[in-house]
Amino acid sequence: MMGIYKNFLLLLISLLLIDAKSLHVNNKSEKNSVEVCSLPDSLIEEIESYEETVNEIVKTAVNGTLKGFTWKELEFFVDKFGSRFTGTQNLENSINYMLEKSRNLSLENVHGEPVMVPQWVRGSESATLLLPRLKDIALLGLGYSIGTPIGGITASVIVVRSFAELKQRKNEIPGKIVVYNQEFETYGKSVKYRSRGASEAAKYGAVAALIRSVTPFSMYTPHTGMMSYAENITKIPAACITVEDAKLLYRLQKRGEPLKIKLKMQAKMLPESESQNAIAEIQGNVAPEKVVVLSGHIDSWDVGQGAMDDGGGAFISWSSLVLLKKLNLRPKRTIRAIMWTAEEMGIIGASQYIKNHEAERNNFQFLMESDFGTFKPLGLVVSGNNDVQCIVQKILSLLKPLGKLKVQKGSDGPDIGELLKMGVPGASLMNKNEKYFWYHHTQADTIDIYKNTADLDQNTALFAAVGFVMANLSIDLPHEILSQ
Repeated sequence: MMGIYKNFLLLLISLLLIDAKSLHVNNKSEKNSVEVCSLPDSLIEEIESYEETVNEIVKTAVNGTLKGFTWKELEFFVDKFGSRFTGTQNLENSINYMLEKSRNLSLENVHGEPVMVPQWVRGSESATLLLPRLKDIALLGLGYSIGTPIGGITASVIVVRSFAELKQRKNEIPGKIVVYNQEFETYGKSVKYRSRGASEAAKYGAVAALIRSVTPFSMYTPHTGMMSYAENITKIPAACITVEDAKLLYRLQKRGEPLKIKLKMQAKMLPESESQNAIAEIQGNVAPEKVVVLSGHIDSWDVGQGAMDDGGGAFISWSSLVLLKKLNLRPKRTIRAIMWTAEEMGIIGASQYIKNHEAERNNFQFLMESDFGTFKPLGLVVSGNNDVQCIVQKILSLLKPLGKLKVQKGSDGPDIGELLKMGVPGASLMNKNEKYFWYHHTQADTIDIYKNTADLDQNTALFAAVGFVMANLSIDLPHEILSQ
């Protein structure tokens, strides 16, 4: 079954290694800022004419009748369904709930588009340090990992800090469990140990791999995620352990203590099943075939509630349509909210959507995605030529109540990433997400992460305002494949 999803896995890994999910505005260099703008006066005047409409959108979302709407809907949703893992009936129930909710709120062309998805089942899992002392080790198996034999694997342990050290000590590896104690640099740089660690260790005869969770901060929280197996290399079980335990094992090894762990994992693959991308629209009244997309993924990992990753992104996109519908704002082009399925297991929903809508690619006016947190909005990371960047910057200047929103050049967004590479202009939310990787893919990803519920109101206003203006512009945005 893994062969079916190979392309999806490679796509996700390539996106991760670009460091997509480690975006922090303060780390962006000046070369990523927008160049000097020289938009036609007529276009500037047209965008400025939307100021009153934008103010009404912001007012309604932040201080008006829909204040707190996104938060309340997200809170109810994640409390009702909890985690929504690919291949589970719970995910499908949550998708059907959102489709029915959309119909009840009179959103248009509400439907699900079928997607065949994998079913990886975690099962029971445990790890116990046997030497030099007894200790339970918290872990989370990685998506697509195989399980251990029924009786588990009991083996000596070797701890390495890098792939280079692994190779250097390759003669010590056979028959052992490899523990990676890599430092966190950025998500994009460090996630390679989670993605490739098992196969790299298996090259040299390891029987299992335990990877230090990819996070800059831990309160004894293991972080899960997806991994992949290289071709023609023995598959071995793989799981993430906490930062604390990885560092402990490294310290014990440095002191010359013998290390032995018993690992038991019941992970396995089941036959694929059918899921859906959930879609709702406000249809355009002039060129309904042309589309602005607002999106986030509805699936989550099987731990926590998936409130941050990516309940928040899915709900600000969906709530934007509810907001525009309430204000009776119908643009020239269609605004389409998409709740992608199966992002966490390889961007599968979005990949299928691109295949299904290949003939319509030139009709996409602008794509928006939020999958890196929905905390205080700071602006947008924009993919497109300089004119697109300047148009977005001008639109953001209308959103004064949200603060000084910035535009940064970039090509972020796992689900919209492939379309961006094809030249469709789009943007990803930039927000105050410096603690995102504290909670990412853990039991701690719950609704309680949102300390300020107004953040979701502001992000809803941002998506709704930019989406509406883009859908109503007199011009079609240029599609241009950019060098990355």
